[in-house]
Amino acid sequence: MDAIIAYLRDFNLVTVIIRLLLSAILGGIIGLERGRQRRAAGLRTHILVCIGAALTAMVGFFARDVFGLINSDPLRVSAQVISGIGFLGVGTIMLKGRFQVIGLTTAAGLWVTAAIGLSLGAGFYEGAIVAFAVSVFTVMVLNKIERYINEHRSFFGVYIEIDTDLDVKPCIAFLKENYQAHDIQVTLPRSGVSGNVGIEVSIFTDKKSGDTLESVIAELQENSYVVFATESL
Repeated sequence: MDAIIAYLRDFNLVTVIIRLLLSAILGGIIGLERGRQRRAAGLRTHILVCIGAALTAMVGFFARDVFGLINSDPLRVSAQVISGIGFLGVGTIMLKGRFQVIGLTTAAGLWVTAAIGLSLGAGFYEGAIVAFAVSVFTVMVLNKIERYINEHRSFFGVYIEIDTDLDVKPCIAFLKENYQAHDIQVTLPRSGVSGNVGIEVSIFTDKKSGDTLESVIAELQENSYVVFATESL
């Protein structure tokens, strides 16, 4: 067994092929789930990222062995993949509305896929396979758990305008106590009325409670200090 592992860590034509094939397989499986979710970066993108990262890692070892660059760092080139992959990942991130960002999981998946490719290219099979297993569990299993949780709660953004800054703290306390409010931002008033204060907030409500955007807005407007409340887009 040790002899097989030692051989796989060696740098030759057979191990190069094995590393690239493993990169295509592991990267493709991660990308397959993203493709099913109709994300911009799917099967082919993840395969190419993983293969490219693996090949980049092997370029350093090839240069060291062929050109005899003993004092050079063989992973210097592959280190640039980690920062460079950010340019690809940012293209998958989009802002949907004011409070919802989509594409972060895909961007993170591309980054992890690149890291798996680098690991395979360097011959670190154990780390690559463990990272792959955890990544697949995250995007396939935890995704279902997250969806189940979200199916039982409502999420929306609300803008509230109050008539004085003295009531900012009471208003925020009310939002946190009743609606699990987060991402609270105190802003300039949309009405332009001097002395008024705007508050933008993300609200979670349990669907079993029957709370809707309309009922939440109506309840907020019952407070004496609230000038008006509306959906925050």
